[in-house]
Amino acid sequence: MVPSEENQLVPKEVESAAEEPRVLCIIQDTTNSKTVNERVTLNVPASTPLKKLFEDVASKVGYENGTFDLVWGNGDNVTDMTPIDQNSDKSILDAGFEPGKKNFLHLTDKDGEQPHIMQEESGTTEDSAQDRFIGPLPREGSISCTNNYVSQSYSYSSVLSKSETGYVGLVNQAMTCYLNSLLQTLFMTPEFRNALYKWEFEESEEDPVTSIPYQLQRLFVLLQTSKKRAIETTDVTRSFGWDSSEAWQQHDVQELCRVMFDALEQKWKQTEQADLINQLYQGKLKDYVRCLECGYEGWRIDTYLDIPLVIRPYGSNQAFASVEEALHAFIQPEILDGPNQYFCERCKKKCDARKGLRFLHFPYLLTLQLKRFDFDYTTMHRIKLNDRMTFPEELDMSIFIDVEDEKSPQTESCTDSGAENEGSCHSDQMSNDFSNDDGVDEGICLESNSTAERIAKVGSEKNSLLYELFSVMVHSGSAAGGHYYACIKSFSDDQWYSFNDQHVSKITQEDIKKTYGGSSGSRGYYSSAFASSTNAYMLIYRLKDPARNAKFLESHEYPDHIKQLVQKERELEEQEKRQREIERNTCKIKLFCMHPTKQIMMENKLEVHKDKTLKEAVGIAYKLMDLEDAVPLDCCRLVKYDEFHDYLERSYEGEEDTPMGLLLGGVKSTYMFDLLLETRRPDQIFQCYKPGEVMVKVHVVDLKTESVAPPISVRAYLNQTVSEFKQLISKATHLPAETTRVVLERCYNDLRLLNVPSKTLKAEGFFRSNKVFIESSESLDRHVAYTDSHLWKLLDRHANTIRLYVSLPEKSPGSQFRQSVYQKTGADLGNLDEASERVKGPAGNMKCVEAILEESTEKLKSLSLQQQQQEGDNGDSSKSTEASDFENIESPSNEIDSSASVENRELENQIQISDPENLQSEERSDSDVNNDRSTSSVDSDILSSSHSSDTLCNVDNAPIPLANGLDSHSITSSRRSKANQGKKETWDTAEEDSGTDSEYDESGKSRGETQYVYFKSEPYTADEGSGDRQKWLVVHVDKRITLSAFKQQLEPFVGVPSSHFKVFRVYANNQEFESVRLNETLSSFSDDNKITIRLGRALKKGEYRVKVYQLLVNEPEPCKFLLDAVFAKGMTVRQSKEELLPQLREQCGLDLTIDRFRLRKKTWKNPGTVFLDYHIYEEDINISSNWEVFLEILDGIEKMKSMSQLAVLSRRWRPSEMKLDSFQEVVLESSGVEELKEKLSELSGIPLENIEFAKGRGTFPCDISVLEIHQDLDWNPKVSTLNVWPLYICDDGAVIFYRDKTEELMELTDEQRNELMKKESSRLQKTGHRVTYSPRKEKALKIYLDGAPNKDLIQD
Repeated sequence: MVPSEENQLVPKEVESAAEEPRVLCIIQDTTNSKTVNERVTLNVPASTPLKKLFEDVASKVGYENGTFDLVWGNGDNVTDMTPIDQNSDKSILDAGFEPGKKNFLHLTDKDGEQPHIMQEESGTTEDSAQDRFIGPLPREGSISCTNNYVSQSYSYSSVLSKSETGYVGLVNQAMTCYLNSLLQTLFMTPEFRNALYKWEFEESEEDPVTSIPYQLQRLFVLLQTSKKRAIETTDVTRSFGWDSSEAWQQHDVQELCRVMFDALEQKWKQTEQADLINQLYQGKLKDYVRCLECGYEGWRIDTYLDIPLVIRPYGSNQAFASVEEALHAFIQPEILDGPNQYFCERCKKKCDARKGLRFLHFPYLLTLQLKRFDFDYTTMHRIKLNDRMTFPEELDMSIFIDVEDEKSPQTESCTDSGAENEGSCHSDQMSNDFSNDDGVDEGICLESNSTAERIAKVGSEKNSLLYELFSVMVHSGSAAGGHYYACIKSFSDDQWYSFNDQHVSKITQEDIKKTYGGSSGSRGYYSSAFASSTNAYMLIYRLKDPARNAKFLESHEYPDHIKQLVQKERELEEQEKRQREIERNTCKIKLFCMHPTKQIMMENKLEVHKDKTLKEAVGIAYKLMDLEDAVPLDCCRLVKYDEFHDYLERSYEGEEDTPMGLLLGGVKSTYMFDLLLETRRPDQIFQCYKPGEVMVKVHVVDLKTESVAPPISVRAYLNQTVSEFKQLISKATHLPAETTRVVLERCYNDLRLLNVPSKTLKAEGFFRSNKVFIESSESLDRHVAYTDSHLWKLLDRHANTIRLYVSLPEKSPGSQFRQSVYQKTGADLGNLDEASERVKGPAGNMKCVEAILEESTEKLKSLSLQQQQQEGDNGDSSKSTEASDFENIESPSNEIDSSASVENRELENQIQISDPENLQSEERSDSDVNNDRSTSSVDSDILSSSHSSDTLCNVDNAPIPLANGLDSHSITSSRRSKANQGKKETWDTAEEDSGTDSEYDESGKSRGETQYVYFKSEPYTADEGSGDRQKWLVVHVDKRITLSAFKQQLEPFVGVPSSHFKVFRVYANNQEFESVRLNETLSSFSDDNKITIRLGRALKKGEYRVKVYQLLVNEPEPCKFLLDAVFAKGMTVRQSKEELLPQLREQCGLDLTIDRFRLRKKTWKNPGTVFLDYHIYEEDINISSNWEVFLEILDGIEKMKSMSQLAVLSRRWRPSEMKLDSFQEVVLESSGVEELKEKLSELSGIPLENIEFAKGRGTFPCDISVLEIHQDLDWNPKVSTLNVWPLYICDDGAVIFYRDKTEELMELTDEQRNELMKKESSRLQKTGHRVTYSPRKEKALKIYLDGAPNKDLIQD
């Protein structure tokens, strides 16, 4: 569409006689968030009065003049925000506008009220370019395609202003343009509309929602009487039984016509309109076969609702030039001869015959379908034929009745009619006599008693078969999808109109001719691909018969039930209009409220009329938030609030009687701020919030109890100094300002001490909403360097601590031996091997691994019990250790009272051992005994590293004691700071690059080399009735702890060493992914994440879990999953194959020898590099988490001996047989093309000079249709080596097709080709390797007669 001159951004200046300078005004509408980015451009004479400028702007944007202001924008002419006087007669030049420059103006609210939209009666007065636009319009909301600037939604003038044509459009629900085109055509058909109005709906017999005729009645009434620009069709589609998903399905308009007519016939049974569709649209034709030897003719009568006309004859590149040509071709008979001879009943032999169609009767409303959608069997694509086909405004159908042919004798009816109209005709088996109801059909009907009378009737009526075109349904787009609209001639004024969804505009006969389609020149078969994609698809003609041609009913001629329906719809529309007016004057804004008793932030939407006062709005918000039982109304007020920053912007003191429209800056669709309903206790007073203040949440820190109090809100100014800010805090918290330390948390983990008294808050980084921590004690901690102070460590811990829910194994080893108490400390730990030996007993190795783990773990826990008893006796706080976690979980009463003196001592995590090095080696040997690689079980769970955002700890409403009397547990070795003695949290030393499974590796580190990491746990009981019998822990842990250290902390709860259990992170829908990277921290975890612990050997450092797939090159599915395995860094390929052998035998039933299979790289489904036995993982072969490899079983000995060789997969193509042979591997010593040809020649017996090859395309096995392989591949590329363009074969696994160039391609008949095409298409779609044409699957178009999809339905 070419915009009119005034719609251009920089319009051309129109030269006047006086050469008057012109002023360019660019106006931005700031009254609505949807229009704020739009610009209106006016180029007016410099002498234009301001009053006229306002009128022009109002006309341009669609607002009522006088309901908006214009102020200078942000251009060069900015002076102030004073509105321009709209009643002044002063010229714009005198008002400060400058010719030759861009004058920027802002259109704003007037007196806090949004501009009024122009009244509905005022339509567009400009004959704009859009009024002449015939093609599909861009969707509503596109700035460039709508005259109505104001709102781009249907709720304002774009839909409410009726088109100047007087006709109403239909809103496109999503893809319902095909429905809109048909509905408008039926509405503009007088005979159909009048008959529909005469039908009366009986509400007692049927639900109006599911009644298709009633909903069509309502729609037609609205189309005739509504003042809107467009109306919805949702009620009609709902009566079809469609849900919202149907709106996103595009269908064929001819298909819809047939299905809807069938549905109407079903609904109108036993009514006056029962035969309406047949009377108006149904015609008859004869499908005949006539013997050319004896003249015998067999025939059958078919009825039709439309005549399908092909665009091109089958196999031809030339389209029919006109509809008349296509109609002649439709009835052109064909000769059945040769192998297609017809068996004549009279001659009793096969004879030559003539087969064809004859029209017997044309309907009153003639529908022609131009079959523009076809299927290209060469490309297997559905295509659209855009060839030019003309159609006349008046069509004489008398020439398509052959009178002479009617003189032929008619005999028995034939039962095997070969009608070729592809289902367009309703088959109706009849005898020589036609059905009795033919008497009511209009038009030609050849059923007289004698041939002479029949011929006479034909001759007389041939002259009356003149049809006039009145509807053209146009399709724009391709076979994959497009847009429908209708060009319809009104019988009232003979004017053509374009009904394009919600847009209705006048058009001319020239515009109709543009829908013929086609292009200039000839481009062969694909010429239509380059033609215009907008062309006629369905034509409807009406018989020109003054005696029958009806006019639309006038309003006074309506039946009573239609008059009542008109009145009812008018009242509903008026009510809707009033409701819209209320909506336009209603402020809608987000409302928040912190519930005074529940202490939860509630959210709702406050809807209040712009004229309501602030006091009245508070009452509405009070009821909306349901605070009647919580707080009195006079203890509530509304304040301006920024939810994103949690910032109270300002309060409204003294403005209780101010209208909300003025207070909020007018009625807007969206606001840049929210409202908060603030509450107070009766003994409190509200604080005044002034604009420009910043809000600060102050948390008081108590170093003695190590707690952080809930926040206190304080308001400050950015230009205040730190010293003044401390005084402000002192008043709010009643703490001395002199000893107060203030720490600002600017962002996550950025804790800044405010120690420069003269520095302003703005310079320190304060913003609209801030969080600070204050501490005011006389302790010596104030004199310690900030980063070494107790305060910093406490805040750092507070910021990084998260809460996790840990699910423990149901039966943990060691839980059965709690009563065993060993009397010695470190020596017992050194005897783990002795325990392992004892369990063997006389039966040898019959005792299971779990029993060994149980006993060895029990020694660790019994030692812990012993130490705790000793420390309870002697009060040595430096050696306190706890009992088993499982005791505490099962017997909460065993927890030590937090007030007891023993609880004032910090738990020591360190186990007293005499020789840490010996213990480490013993632990590893235990792992080696019980976790031999060849016998270890490997879970097939999905492996994944965890990813999620970091979050801070939740702050409760009561002081948070970070040590709350619950003991934590650890068997790890660590050093402890003296400054933290007397506390009960566990601190673990986790070095940054820690990642081994041995928790004792870092035991020798000094305190300066390590970082204290917080860990605290407590038992947790799942909700009663949940049926969950698993044991749970709630763990408070510093997220900077490594996974390795975290597992060590969990050891006493699980009851086995960390190397014998695995950690799974639980995601949504209970999906579990194993965390395997031991040196990574828990920083990706957040509060309330769930973790599941499962028994089983975890990966050690340098080990990787690998998925092994079998490569089956000649199977339909070449990639088959076998098992999960564990490969280690430094392991050779041969060693990994040795470990795979027993697993393959036990889990997959594959009994192989080590030299009968190979491992190779797997990339998606493509086989790659062959791994040689001497290759070492991580040295020669890169390996990573979630790695995948192919296992390929060999037919003979391994031919791949070195990395210089190249293994390709070859497949022979046999064109004379139209088939592909199986894959065969070819091993090349180099990447030379000649060597490849030699190998292929040896393999196949084809002479070397006749070998041609091509590289396969796509994913293995590079499937391609046998109909395409001969010409589609790049055969015999002109290269000497394989590793250059266009081959780029540099790695094993490439697919090579080859052929004998002297072998001729098999010639196929059309039938063979079609059969082969179907087989290939089915094969390729099953393998999924190539789908040449894959549009979205089309849903069958159905109309459900009772509105329910699962009941009776009518379908095509």
